[in-house]
Amino acid sequence: MSGASQASTGPDKSSASGKHNPWLTWAKRGFTLFFFIAVPVLLFLLVRNLDWNEVAHALESYKASTLALGFLVAVGSYLTYCCFDVLARRYTEHKLSVTQIIPVTFVCYAFNLNLSSWVGGIALRYRLYSRLGLDVPTITRILSLSLITNWLGYMLLAGFVFAGGFIDLPEGWKIGDTTLQLIGFVLLAVCFGYFLACRFSKRRTWTIRKQKLVLPSLNQALRQALLGALNWGLMALLIFVLLPEKAFYPAVLGILLISSIAGVIAHIPAGLGVLETVFITLMQHQFSKGQLLAALIGYRVIYFLIPLMLAVVVYLVLEKRAKAMRSKNEARKV
Repeated sequence: MSGASQASTGPDKSSASGKHNPWLTWAKRGFTLFFFIAVPVLLFLLVRNLDWNEVAHALESYKASTLALGFLVAVGSYLTYCCFDVLARRYTEHKLSVTQIIPVTFVCYAFNLNLSSWVGGIALRYRLYSRLGLDVPTITRILSLSLITNWLGYMLLAGFVFAGGFIDLPEGWKIGDTTLQLIGFVLLAVCFGYFLACRFSKRRTWTIRKQKLVLPSLNQALRQALLGALNWGLMALLIFVLLPEKAFYPAVLGILLISSIAGVIAHIPAGLGVLETVFITLMQHQFSKGQLLAALIGYRVIYFLIPLMLAVVVYLVLEKRAKAMRSKNEARKV
């Protein structure tokens, strides 16, 4: 099964490294525990005087056209993410059809957002793709390209937004505006370094944990950056659509990028509480807490919960049809 294959290539070695670095293992656990405690406490302090009637009123006041536009943006984002694995089809040269790839990627993304990358991004990818006939090395290359595409787009957008000074940080933050701009320039440098490596590197292949990884071409790297950046941009656009008209899109994008990396550090599924804490902290001087929370609740329903319910149904269909589709793929190879 794919889960066993994935475990043999990854977690065994990571657990071994944990034995050699016990302090690092405990530091990670302590850091995660700190965020699990700190985030809910900080969120409580921010919303303890919240007028929940205002939140309810803001939710009820959304126009049908606004919600329809929000759903359209969400569909665009999910389709963009599905293109990550479609792009990997050319990279790995496997023979699955696009109509098989898109449902698998949709399920993985929805589960990834709601239940963590280990469940959606990794475990489900290995299971579903292996049931369609792909081997572990090919799935690993698909996964690696998807991860790079996502974070390359993140770094490209974050680099421009941070370096451009589109976010006004509250006074007293240890990371000031100048430091954030420097981080932006560093992120841009990393992106351009990746592009240069894809264009000029003489060595194109690396073997990591017995898995062969191949450096893509410059054209493919540029497509990765475009797709990754577009997906993050659409996620921010959904929140922007749900906020009042005076919202400034580059600022919304920048705050989403900050909250997303904070959610990754915190290891909290779906970034629950992290997203709300960061947005309320950085935008409470522009909007009321009720307006912000209503927009974020709408964002979670449209982008997280509804797709997850659809993904459960699609997953069950994929599991039921996997054997037939695998036989069809094997016949196609012959």
